[in-house]
Order: sequence, then C-alpha cells, then structure tokens
Amino acid sequence: MNKATQPTPTSHFFTSLRTRLHYLDWGNPSAPPLILVHGGFDHARSWDWTARSLARDYHVICPDLRGHGDSGWSSDGSYMMANYVYDLAQLVELLDRRPVTIVGHSLGGSISLRYTGLYPESVARVVAIEGLGLSPDRIAEQAKRSTEETWKGWIDTRRTNARRSPRHYATIEAAVARMRERNDHLSVEQALHLTLHGVNRNEDGSYSWKFDPYLHGAAPQAGTDENLPDFWRRITCPTLLCLGLDSWASNPIKDGRIAHFQQARLVEFPHAGHWLHHDQFEMFIKELRVFLAE
Repeated sequence: MNKATQPTPTSHFFTSLRTRLHYLDWGNPSAPPLILVHGGFDHARSWDWTARSLARDYHVICPDLRGHGDSGWSSDGSYMMANYVYDLAQLVELLDRRPVTIVGHSLGGSISLRYTGLYPESVARVVAIEGLGLSPDRIAEQAKRSTEETWKGWIDTRRTNARRSPRHYATIEAAVARMRERNDHLSVEQALHLTLHGVNRNEDGSYSWKFDPYLHGAAPQAGTDENLPDFWRRITCPTLLCLGLDSWASNPIKDGRIAHFQQARLVEFPHAGHWLHHDQFEMFIKELRVFLAE
C-alpha cells in the first residue's frame, strides 16, 4: 500500500470513573468493530502496524488504558483491575456497535477476557496474546504469602516509589536503547516508533515515559488471577490464545488453563517473546486474519 494512502488514526477522548481516557479511531465506521487493547506500560500506538493492516476491513479502535499513553492518571495512583474492566465496558457502551471483536495483549488480554466473560453476548471473538495472567505455579507461590506480607510489601513499595523521581533520558536514542533492552526482538525502526509515541518531552529537554510510575506495584485487590477461570468459563465466543515460544509465559495447554474455555485454540509463535505481535508480525497478522474470517 502506498504510504500516501495508508490509513491514519484520529484521537478521541471519553470519561470513565472521573478520568479522561484517550483512544485512537482508525476510521471505516461502517465496518465491524475491532478493539485492540495494549498491555501494561505500553500505549495505543503499539498497535499501529496491526491497525493499518486491518483498517480496510474493520473499524479499529485502540484505547490508551488509564495511566498509560495519553489517558489520564489515577488521582490516587491506584490501578485496580475492576477499573480497567469498567473502562472497557464504558468504551464498548459508547461505541454502541455490539458485538465487538477484541484483541488484547498481556494486561490488555486479562482485561478483555474478564469483560468477555461478564458480557459474552457483546463479544463476537476474542484474542488474548499472553493475557491469561499468572501461571498456576506462580499463583500457588503467591498463595504461600500471608495477607500481612502482601499488604506490608505493597505499602513499602509505594513509599519507595513516592521517594523516587521519574527516570529522565537525555536523548531519544537513550530511550530507544531502553526500549530495546526490554524487548531485544525489536528492530531499531520498531523501537523508535514505540518510543516516539511513548514519551513526553520534559522542560529540561529530556524525555520520560508517558505511563504513570505508580503502575509499579499493584495494590492488593479482589479479583486476582486465581479468579480468572470463573470469567473464562462464561466466554461463549471463539477464543484465540497466542504464545511466544521465547516468552516467560506459561503454556495454557500444558498447565491446563485452556480447559476452562468453551472453544479456544492456541497458536505458538517461534522466535517470539512476550510482544509476539511485534516479534513475528507477519505470522501474527496471518493467524489473526484466519481467526477473524472463520
């Protein structure tokens, strides 16, 4: 496709739980709605390659989660899973185009699967890119910690973060280098794109990430990962689970989690880590198109 004819997004905002949230609209509003939900410490522009590939056939919407990208930060620095799910429910309600198809990565996948389990009639298809939360082994490890340890650990983390200044990068190249440290599968071009849309320029000319530093250290809360199967069992639409073979994520067939879904299948991506939709983009788009057309 000629660069001059490539679709470009427009920015929009809506209010959810007294917070101003941002989303990108890639146009084509008469087409079936497709919502792409990014992961933690990420932003909506990380879906640009996927959105451009699908914008001719779908009405693609990419929200910035609260505390991320160009969305507002929580006034108390608290980011509860329930609030993320409410935000997605609010966005679907405002679009008023149910049923929608949702693709979520990591945290975005966990949010999307919870929403789909709560409102199965509102979702036609759902894709979770390593969005199943903690593995059963990790959940068992966490269960060994006492309530006191969990709560005191969170309080100590918050106090530490309150004394810490957001990290500044003297140049955009330094921020790009940090981006590639986080995911060494990224090309320089990919890392530059993600970084340019993921930083703000400070008054002294340096750069800082857009996400709220208080996203580090989630608060103890109801609806933890051990409750996720309750949502999965309620999902009635076709479900695609994606796993990078170089990732730290657990295989849902081997650990038994896929059995909680009514109709889910797993696709594994070789030479791909946690951000498999970047690491193996062509393979990801091919698999996604097949799934959406089934």
